Amino acid sequence: MMSTFVAPVDDILFSLRHVAQADQVEDWDDATATDILKHFGDFAQNVIAPLNATGDHEGAQLADGRVQMPAGFTIAYQQLIDDGWQGLSAPQAYGGAGVSVLIAAGVSEIFSGANHSLQMVCNLVPGAITTLRLFATSEQQALWIPRLASGEYLSTMCLTEPAAGSDLSAIKCKAVQSDNGWVLSGEKIFISGGDQNLSQGIMHLVLARSGGAGIGGLSLFLCPSQPAARVTRIENKLGLHASPTCQMLFDQASAELVGEEGAGLKAMFKLMNHARIDVALQGVAHASHAAAQALRYASERKQGRTVEGQAAWLTDHADVRRMLDEQQVLAIGARAMCHIALVESQLGSSPSLVEFLTSVCKVVGSEAGIRSADLGIQILGGYGYLTEYGMDQIWRDARITAIYEGANGIHERTLVTRGLRSGSGAEEFAALVTVLAEGDSVVNACVAHWLSVVEKLRASDNPDTQAHAFFDLTQELLQRAVWLRIARVARHHSDAEAIHWLAATVLQPVVL
Repeated sequence: MMSTFVAPVDDILFSLRHVAQADQVEDWDDATATDILKHFGDFAQNVIAPLNATGDHEGAQLADGRVQMPAGFTIAYQQLIDDGWQGLSAPQAYGGAGVSVLIAAGVSEIFSGANHSLQMVCNLVPGAITTLRLFATSEQQALWIPRLASGEYLSTMCLTEPAAGSDLSAIKCKAVQSDNGWVLSGEKIFISGGDQNLSQGIMHLVLARSGGAGIGGLSLFLCPSQPAARVTRIENKLGLHASPTCQMLFDQASAELVGEEGAGLKAMFKLMNHARIDVALQGVAHASHAAAQALRYASERKQGRTVEGQAAWLTDHADVRRMLDEQQVLAIGARAMCHIALVESQLGSSPSLVEFLTSVCKVVGSEAGIRSADLGIQILGGYGYLTEYGMDQIWRDARITAIYEGANGIHERTLVTRGLRSGSGAEEFAALVTVLAEGDSVVNACVAHWLSVVEKLRASDNPDTQAHAFFDLTQELLQRAVWLRIARVARHHSDAEAIHWLAATVLQPVVL
């Protein structure tokens, strides 16, 4: 029998409150956070999660040029917007609830764990609203932000083209200004939620070429759903079957310029950076869900004998306990890193540090989800390889997180190039790690070594070859510092003994 999803509300609150110290942020309200996360947890468990497996089985379908979502998704979406969840972080002036970004991040994690496919379709909206607030005209903001906050419209992010994946300078989708405004012509691929039958309309944010070659010729455009912006196919994917990944054709589609002409990449990066932390939390959600499901199964499954000759549960076996512990370490550690990065982003004093942490979190969070799901399959054994317990879906859905919003290898390369050469992100990272560790001698020595590596890489003509090794060194340093803080605040967790045990497995060297 398939295990049910349980929202990890207590773990999220522990991480935000005590590890990331969310009370540093001016708009943090602990009582509001508790209330919202508990209410959304109930909604996710009762309304969204039950559609996850059926959505995976049925998938989104393209019929007569329109995408049809799986059974039950339209009803769930209507309840989602009726309860105000789509406008959770949107400003109150535009009809939103105006809650903290940190609370919204907790909601997003729960949403992803319950039903990643539906979350994919819904959760580009907060980033789109932020982009409009920063770059759109007041008229555009007044028209479009309320539509997004109410759920009347959902949004997309249209970057990738058949010949322009990671290399956005190769974008060919053309924007031409006519007497009636801008029109877009070209093809985009891998567009999440490019069409669906949930919202009344879709606001496409499209990166298109309005000028010459290179990234300086790219501008950002707002293109409402219309017959001239149509889906030509939806992709058959390994996972996220209920999330329509669309190939789209813009055929003289009417559009509006957002921000300055030629500054499209700058505007789009605001949307992409929000999406990257969201992807990291998608990975955390899968890591947490896989861990909970594996523990539930292992606690209820008898297998073999104890050393005393008694019938044993799977949890009695050392190798199974090792894997269960690793799953918990992956979820708790990656979540803490994401929350620390989000707190730093809201404090606003270290943008270079936030950019540095964003790449680290994207890789760590996505890899945590994949690894935890893989461990879950191993723990469940033959049943993990079957579809009965859904561990296969967790792995399949999690796998994309290492690819989209910048493949993990690109983020590793970014760390070793722009991350070390632009701004003071590396030095601020070292300072953050030192603060988290609070004088730990091992961390202090590792920070000194890490900074020496940074200087060597800055002097290198080809640091790309060391990108993966540098990332490993960086995430290991951050992980130790984060778990030192987790250990210090473990008493605030509802299962303090378990947290102390997990911290010990991370912080203590292996001795045989």
